[in-house]
Amino acid sequence: MSPRRTLFIAGNWKMYKTVAEAERYVQALLPKVSSADGVEIGICAPFLALQALVDSTRRSRVEVLAQTMHEALEGAFTGEISPAMLAEVGVHGVVLGHSERRQLFGETDRALQLKVPAALDAGLIPILCVGESDEERERGDTERKLRHQVQEGLEKVPVERLPEVVLAYEPIWAIGTGLTATTEQAQEAVAFVRALVEEIDKSAGQVVRILYGGSLKPENADELLALPDVDGALVGGASLDPESFARIVEIARGLVAAAP
Repeated sequence: MSPRRTLFIAGNWKMYKTVAEAERYVQALLPKVSSADGVEIGICAPFLALQALVDSTRRSRVEVLAQTMHEALEGAFTGEISPAMLAEVGVHGVVLGHSERRQLFGETDRALQLKVPAALDAGLIPILCVGESDEERERGDTERKLRHQVQEGLEKVPVERLPEVVLAYEPIWAIGTGLTATTEQAQEAVAFVRALVEEIDKSAGQVVRILYGGSLKPENADELLALPDVDGALVGGASLDPESFARIVEIARGLVAAAP
């Protein structure tokens, strides 16, 4: 972690939790994270729970994010949600390009090229997810895949707005599998993603936040969050339990407090 970049711990609930379950979760979580100074906290929830969560977390340190969106402000896109709709209910940001969206629902780099600046224009923090499959890593294609995803996803973002984008490196082979990248693998990949942003703009690359995601849990959070180029985490399964998620936030707070 860098003392210049605020650690961001975001929990991605995926397709879990009804509105009632989400509200019970937040009531359990808020007291546990109320003193997490220096750490930005986010919950990425299903669409139907967003309004309730925004209301329940008002005046707290917890931010609410959506898990996807369409790039258009409106239109004949049955089943989709626009950035303006998210902004209207008070959502803080949106996850874009998660591997499950790419693999299961056909989200393309070309679509993300439009979605990232659309999120920024709506006042939303975009979390752009990138990462390689196990086959791509085995072939030695990790850097090629990351280069393509980062360059495509950021191509239409104005240079002065690059620092507002959050990137999340999620090795696909470590999502929901129980496998976790080693600290060496995580640092190498995240540093490479930072270098790609620096190729676009040096100063932006130094301040842009890059999260690690992929079976991060309280047991391994300390070593992963302490890596020099890792600025937080996009937490999957471990975020579904408020106690587990709060422990990860507390680990992040401890690292911030111990930083020189």
